[in-house]
Amino acid sequence: MFLTTTIIYAQDATTFSTDVRVVNLFATVRDVQGHAVHDLAKDDFDLEEDGHPQVIRYFSLDSGLPLTLGLLVDTSISQRRVLGEERTASYRFLSQVLRPDQDRAFVIHFDRDVELLADLTSSREKLGDALARLETPDRRARNERKRGGPDIGRWALGGTALYDSILLASDELMRKQAGRKALILLTDGVDNGSKIGLFHAIESAQRADTLIYSILFSDRDAYDGVFASATGKKTLQRISHETGAAFFEVTTTNPISAIYSQLEEELRNQYSIGYRSDRTDLAPGYRKIRLATKRAGLQVETRDGYYTSH
Repeated sequence: MFLTTTIIYAQDATTFSTDVRVVNLFATVRDVQGHAVHDLAKDDFDLEEDGHPQVIRYFSLDSGLPLTLGLLVDTSISQRRVLGEERTASYRFLSQVLRPDQDRAFVIHFDRDVELLADLTSSREKLGDALARLETPDRRARNERKRGGPDIGRWALGGTALYDSILLASDELMRKQAGRKALILLTDGVDNGSKIGLFHAIESAQRADTLIYSILFSDRDAYDGVFASATGKKTLQRISHETGAAFFEVTTTNPISAIYSQLEEELRNQYSIGYRSDRTDLAPGYRKIRLATKRAGLQVETRDGYYTSH
């Protein structure tokens, strides 16, 4: 992300002015046991852009920048038996992680259609109301019939526009925000209804400088759950890896409540790294980033590049 405003990083009291273009990264570092590492300094990292070493100029841990979260929830029929658990855990997570005076979140659901249920807000009440409205198409159809609405045929109930939901969240909401930005994707990873493809969805998040944390939550008894879990897992792993975030899978030993606890820790303990790219001679396009630690046995989780039109 190019930052073009004055920001002060508390750790080293560094200020950069409005005429400086800085590429900003948020990184999580884990040891071999998967535990977050919080004691690294600027000189413990190596940074390259397109194979060229870069100088890290701005560095801090948990910089306190505002956090913008987007919750994208799969409400297709295959999710109907896990939706209640997702709703409860998501509300608890948002209530705990959002600071009312600094952070905001929004909620989108997707099945055959994609709908913004709550626009950006810091209100727990509004977010709770949005989560309460999460329901699968068959339940929405039944409620519509009770209200005297038209009978919706079964053909209209199927479909999952996962990739379209990422595009909507990235282009219409995240691109306009500054600071730390992350989408949380709750789904079995299957897309059979989007107008765009996977590559376009990932690119939209990368251009919006947005991390996508994927949570694979599948009902193995819904349709061919084993197949859906295998194909969806690969898709979600790719989405998270290429946007610089983590992938999680809900299991009997790793429930969604535990995953949300891991996410909260990660979002509050990220290294914020800024550098001024020396690649001013290149044409507009995608620039590859490599961030690694000099300490052996540590894994760095961050985005692997950014787009520039300058």
